Amino acid sequence: MYNTHTEVIIVGAGPVGLTLACELRLAGIHVAVLERRAERTTQSRALTIHGRTLEMLGLRGLDQRFTALGKPLSSGHFAGLDSRLDFSSVDSPHPYTLFLPQSSTERLLEERLLEEDVAIVRGALVGQVQQDAHGVMVSGTCEGEPFSLRAQYLIGADGAHSLVRQQADIPFDGVAATCSMLMGDVLLRHPPASPVLALTNAAGSLMMVPLGDGRHRVIVMNAQRPHVAATEAATLEELAQVSTAIAGHDFGLHDPVWLSRFGDETRLARRYRQGRIFLAGDAAHIHMPAGGQGMNVGMQDAMNLGWKLAGVLKGHAPDSLLDSYHAERHPVGQALQHNTLAQTALLTRFDPHTLALRAAVSDMLAQPELNRKMASDLSGFGLRYPAPLASSAGHAGWTGRRAPDWLLRLVDGTAVGIHELLHAGKWLHLAIGDAPGAPPFGFDRAWLTALKVRTAAPPMAGLAGILIRPDGYIDAAT
Repeated sequence: MYNTHTEVIIVGAGPVGLTLACELRLAGIHVAVLERRAERTTQSRALTIHGRTLEMLGLRGLDQRFTALGKPLSSGHFAGLDSRLDFSSVDSPHPYTLFLPQSSTERLLEERLLEEDVAIVRGALVGQVQQDAHGVMVSGTCEGEPFSLRAQYLIGADGAHSLVRQQADIPFDGVAATCSMLMGDVLLRHPPASPVLALTNAAGSLMMVPLGDGRHRVIVMNAQRPHVAATEAATLEELAQVSTAIAGHDFGLHDPVWLSRFGDETRLARRYRQGRIFLAGDAAHIHMPAGGQGMNVGMQDAMNLGWKLAGVLKGHAPDSLLDSYHAERHPVGQALQHNTLAQTALLTRFDPHTLALRAAVSDMLAQPELNRKMASDLSGFGLRYPAPLASSAGHAGWTGRRAPDWLLRLVDGTAVGIHELLHAGKWLHLAIGDAPGAPPFGFDRAWLTALKVRTAAPPMAGLAGILIRPDGYIDAAT
């Protein structure tokens, strides 16, 4: 396992750790991925890839690997309300959510790493983490044998009970679980007529989504037993009984392949960086899995940290750039915490007052403007970073916005979308028309692709130039 050239250690080979490893390898960074599981999981708590995450994968030319296997759905939900969130009007190659089991997401990301000669070290149990002014040391056992590994930086992508977070002494603030839900992946003899079924009434809440191959995920909460201990075994009989109480029948539930319970514990790491140690994904934030946001926010954490860490390790940027990871992503974690707590309140209380509130909020979400705002927030399309990183010049109204895949025509006549120009993981400067080609830039210009554009998409009309970060957000426009 020991490699003297390892620059970054990632603990955890879920979607977040794998995304981060892919981003680092794109820049040629030597990375070690340590995973306690001996084999990739076949169970899939996460099913949804949001459109912004697919866009993010598309920035590296990987999105089609995922869309080829998943099922697109143009709508989502907030707290299982009747008024669905509509993603179809977003200016994006992926104006939808993609149903794809987490196991498939992990497999595709791992295949990408194998193409870059990065193998996951499985069966690696990390026991101790230490850091000094020059690097980090990780020690533990792998298949019963002790190991130690040193690198310049360490990322904890090791889940809600993150040992990395604990050993870095980073507080995990929040609230304990107040309720629990029962989940099962089952076959149905009598599936619902609609692709996605969501019911909430005085008996509890029920959601059914198709998994493919005839299976459905069924999630229920029993109003009579709102907080069942996680240690109590989940059974098909209980799933059928609660489904019947809510819907009037159990849809012919049978042949479960997975039964589990989950709660609404909600916590956020006080810091995402502690010296040379960083947190991402569930190691940094946990919540009720409402709206399929957790994995997506975690993968977007990984993209944000990955290109910045690569830039620092390559000498393109100062170490201070890494402080922007917490500055940009911690507020996203706070917003995630806020909206999932709000959804939990609507999803897990069944008194007449809350049922009336659900109806009122659902009516409000039927208004197109509010629906677009909520859909934008939950999908990640609406995220905007508040401050430029490389330049303070230009039109402030463009700073921090995501750059859609607008079509450009270069001076040689080539037609190309913006996202394709970001495949190398570098900054991108576009000089439009007769504008000069030299952009204002705060980092090493070897980390920059500079192009002259003959004509740009109409939304860019009136601009002389635009500077885009490696993660597809606009840093400055002139």
